[in-house]
Amino acid sequence: MPFYEHVVLVRQDVSTQQVEELTAQFKGVVEHLGGKVAKIEQWGPKSLAYRLRKNRKAHFIFMNLNAPPAAVNEIERLERLNEDVLRYLTVRVDELEEGPSAMMRKVDRDDRGERGDRGDRGGGFRDRSDRGGGFRDRGDRGDRGDHRRDRDARPPREDFSAGTNAE
Repeated sequence: MPFYEHVVLVRQDVSTQQVEELTAQFKGVVEHLGGKVAKIEQWGPKSLAYRLRKNRKAHFIFMNLNAPPAAVNEIERLERLNEDVLRYLTVRVDELEEGPSAMMRKVDRDDRGERGDRGDRGGGFRDRSDRGGGFRDRGDRGDRGDHRRDRDARPPREDFSAGTNAE
């Protein structure tokens, strides 16, 4: 049987218990049709890149499936009918990933406080008083010549209205 990775986005106002019931329903359908759910991860509510049906957040559910195509078609049909499901995506893969998914590893890293070398770069918000205010010397740009920033310093514009009979 082929392997699939399946992700479901459920509305943000659905409770966690309802999300678990929905996941159990999908798992039951896959097992009833001769497949097996290798792994289920609930990533919880996350922000969406853009609004989907007036929702800014959604509960994410990830499933690794070892199932026939008929089982995948059936759970996708049920998801289309369910008004709580915003989106779903099924991808066929060559092999299922062992251990936690990339999203779960990211959550673990955030919980431990390991943010890479961000502290070395000085990222994030900082006091801008060290910038020096005003113009800074940008040695890499070289001399740009004399700039006229004042209107008074510019040469006068020609007045074409003098030749008309506006008097």
